[in-house]
Formats: sequence, C-alpha cells, structure tokens
Amino acid sequence: MTINVVMALTVGVLYGVGFTLLLSRSLMRVLIGVVVLGHGTNLLLQLAGGPPGRPPIVGTAPPESFADPLPQALALTAIVITFALTTFLLALGYRAFVLVGHDEVQDDVEDRRIARQKVPSAPLESGDGSDDAEQDLERADDEVEAEAARGRDRA
Repeated sequence: MTINVVMALTVGVLYGVGFTLLLSRSLMRVLIGVVVLGHGTNLLLQLAGGPPGRPPIVGTAPPESFADPLPQALALTAIVITFALTTFLLALGYRAFVLVGHDEVQDDVEDRRIARQKVPSAPLESGDGSDDAEQDLERADDEVEAEAARGRDRA
C-alpha cells in the first residue's frame, strides 16, 4: 500500500491548525479547532482504509478485493464524537456570551495564588536578589488582579 504524500500533508496541516486553535482562549476558536480536528481524523481514517474495494459479502468477490469495514466504522464514530463536542461547545460558548458578554476565557487570580503557595520559592543562594524576586511576584499578582477587576467592570 502506498501513501499519497499530498493527503498525508493535508492531514498534518489539519491537525496542526486544529491543535493551534484548541490552545486559544476564545471558545469559538476552540469550537472551530474541534471541528477541524474532526475533519482531519475522518481524512486520516479514510487514508488508513486504503483504496475502495468490493463489499465484504462472501461469494460475491474474492476475499482479497474486500473493503475493510473497520475504518468506515471508526469514521462514523469520529463523526458522532465531533458532532457531540460541537454541540456542547456551542452551548458553552452561548452560555458564556450570555453571562459574561464575550467568549474569552479569563485568568483566575486565585488559581495563580494557590499555585504559588503550593510550590515554595526558595532562593538558590542566600545572597542578594531574593527580596527583588518576591516584590516582582507581588507586583505581577497585583497587575493580574487589576486586569481581572477591569474585566469585571467592563462586563
């Protein structure tokens, strides 16, 4: 079995674009990323299925010419999963837009504070600079809190 290089590159591009969109902070971009990944998965399964063949009915054709039904079943499963995720993300995006006014996922200031408390910051050397690092962290936290407050005020 030979692989079509253009189709393999197309699958790679679809997966790359899909994962890039999934890493976005906008729920609509995440939705589009899921849809693109679903299309890439369907194309990959069609490529893995090989060339078209005869229906796998014993007695109608030699067994060597039968089509493999597994990639077709997996493609149908991928379609159903993509559809379910699409409807869920559409509902999530709509709900976020109704409640907040936009679909952008915001930073959680409390999560950052808890993460910093879990991992104690111990200086490698007991020399200068440890107080400066703590002040920088506190300044960064204050900036994040101020940004979150401005976001709440806009909503």
